[in-house]
Amino acid sequence: MFAQDKLDLILRRHEEIGQKLASGPDSQTFVALSRELASLDEVTAAIRAFREAESERAGLRDLVEDPATDEEMRALAEGEVATAESRLDSAREALKFALLPKDEADEKSVILEVRAGTGGDEASLFAGDLFRTYQKYAASKGWSVEVLSASEGALGGYKEIIAEIIGRGVYGRLKFESGVHRVQRVPATETQGRIHTSAATVAVLPQVEDVDLTIDEKDLNIETMRSGGAGGQHVNKTESAIRITHIPSGIVVMMQEERSQHRNKAKAMSLLRSRLYDAERARLDSERSADRRQQVGSGDRSERIRTYNFPQGRVTDHRINLTLYKLDKVMEGEALDEIIDALLRDHQTRLLAQSDL
Repeated sequence: MFAQDKLDLILRRHEEIGQKLASGPDSQTFVALSRELASLDEVTAAIRAFREAESERAGLRDLVEDPATDEEMRALAEGEVATAESRLDSAREALKFALLPKDEADEKSVILEVRAGTGGDEASLFAGDLFRTYQKYAASKGWSVEVLSASEGALGGYKEIIAEIIGRGVYGRLKFESGVHRVQRVPATETQGRIHTSAATVAVLPQVEDVDLTIDEKDLNIETMRSGGAGGQHVNKTESAIRITHIPSGIVVMMQEERSQHRNKAKAMSLLRSRLYDAERARLDSERSADRRQQVGSGDRSERIRTYNFPQGRVTDHRINLTLYKLDKVMEGEALDEIIDALLRDHQTRLLAQSDL
């Protein structure tokens, strides 16, 4: 079923990279090799587990079929064959998924953007609730979160908040969160107890480095200005705010959270790179797929992906028709993995159906 020479090649490459890393290469080579090694770890482990299960089953069958095997040993071997067959089936399936093509961005950190949608002040409050959910989820994974910019709502929450979530494999876990999140609940300002529907939009962009995407300085229009604020003795009187326009794409980013113009420019460039990288990935995905609507987590920010119904305590992900009656745990970040794992399984199943494995 599997091309053994291909499996051998993967194992040899994994061993070769380990030897090169042990020889002490320069820092740039070390980073590149480490990334490649990490990308091969899962499939290498799956190959070894599959071959071990295959060998175990073959050994048991040999014992059963060998006329020289005594009756007691044959009986023991026959009793183990079914278990070995089951273990081999599981290892085969795991190897199939491990051999599926990987998204090169999965291991990256992300820039998370949450914006209030329809629903006025309640939408801003919900955007704040969603952002806190991701903060708690990130904390549970050992990831760090740094707010890049925020615009607060009149009654709390956020009209818009943009943050970095830094850690290994963040994009691979959060990429399916992009889209429209709808909430149904009774707002705190509602005196008649009526349920209102509002929404927030989430964008999850892989954070990219200079080596991932080169931006020509000639394509940028960089403006400086005074940061906005409430005033007072600590008002920022220097022109530290930065607005960068990428002329070919028309993408505009602005950063004014820091008092340092240098830090604001660095953060703005990081956000710009991520948006350009995301736009290019979306373009390539669109070319590769005749109908992107069939793709889980296509990244289409106009797509309603999930509904949070507070009166019924349920969360429904519309892409895979999954409903969980544990809204409180989802909002605390505790049960978010159940939704993400289900989305990943569905995505992998679709990929497997399109592959020749």
